[in-house]
Amino acid sequence: MSFLKQNTLILFTGLLLGAACKGNAQKDIIADTVKPVIITEAVNHDSDDPAIWINKEDPSKSLIIGTDKDINGALFVFDLNGKIVKDKVVSGLKRPNNVDIAYGLILNGKPTDIAVTTERFTHKLRIFSLPNMQAIDNGGLDMFEGETETDYRDLMGIALYTSKKGNIYAIVGRKNGPKEGYLWQYLLSDNGKGQIKAKLVRKFGSYSGKKEIEAIAVDNELGYIYYADEQVGVKQYYADPEKGNKQLALFATEGFSADHEGISIYKLTDTTGYILVSDQGSNRFQIFSREGTKENPHEHKLLKIVPVAATQSDGSDVVNLPLNNTFKHGLFVVMSDDKTFHYYRWEDIAGKQLQTKY
Repeated sequence: MSFLKQNTLILFTGLLLGAACKGNAQKDIIADTVKPVIITEAVNHDSDDPAIWINKEDPSKSLIIGTDKDINGALFVFDLNGKIVKDKVVSGLKRPNNVDIAYGLILNGKPTDIAVTTERFTHKLRIFSLPNMQAIDNGGLDMFEGETETDYRDLMGIALYTSKKGNIYAIVGRKNGPKEGYLWQYLLSDNGKGQIKAKLVRKFGSYSGKKEIEAIAVDNELGYIYYADEQVGVKQYYADPEKGNKQLALFATEGFSADHEGISIYKLTDTTGYILVSDQGSNRFQIFSREGTKENPHEHKLLKIVPVAATQSDGSDVVNLPLNNTFKHGLFVVMSDDKTFHYYRWEDIAGKQLQTKY
């Protein structure tokens, strides 16, 4: 055999072995399919994204707020048994897409918990007080003002960031946008009349142009924003607008069969835990380390892949607190495309590979 052929064979064999080892390594971290302990009652049209509100006085009375994405859409409110709390449902919304929650926004001098949803067809944020779900946005807050292309204003993702100073910001995404400055960040505050106003503070975030940016998550304690540039990966930026617009990391770039979707953060301590990213086309979540390595504080390693019973999941949320006898170590809520939301016990997601806070 010639020297060239011999070395070509060695190289080809090495590539095959490398691919096999990589495939086997991934198989080692793939868990069995996890089933929910509770599936909610169905929404009317198209479930899309959930958020968990913790009742700090009585965690067993915590609520799940989920979007029903339709021109005649709604914010549905569920209890921890998956039952619709009918007197809290907000109807008449124009295609609400994503929803997020923040605690303690000062209105009329009092701390107020809020649920914020993106209303796609009106280009507005809609904001409601918790737990009574009363509108406190004076009919809605206009987003992406000045953009001339319609899909540059069609709202999609939303995440709320509470700074160490207590300021609350909304980070908003849309159906389409420029290569830079795809996300806009707004400071939320009292307008002087007990309603919320929004002030634009920055435009940031790179965009590949491949599909869209919908899933956004914020780590309040560490001060980071994560968002999914679909079919590319998850990007990380500082949440504080004063720290600039430098991209800190790009991860979750391999092993996704279709879109990168919902992002949730399970916190073990103020600095450690897990980042869960929906691998929508495979009905599973890929779980990465929240903390980085000594060499790179923004390197998020893949730790586990968890197939779930929920199908084609767009959105998710997770909390680390004991809520009741069913959810003693935390709750992971996942949207499923059959008009429902699935409730998983955190310990079932964690298995033997991951930890629980309590």
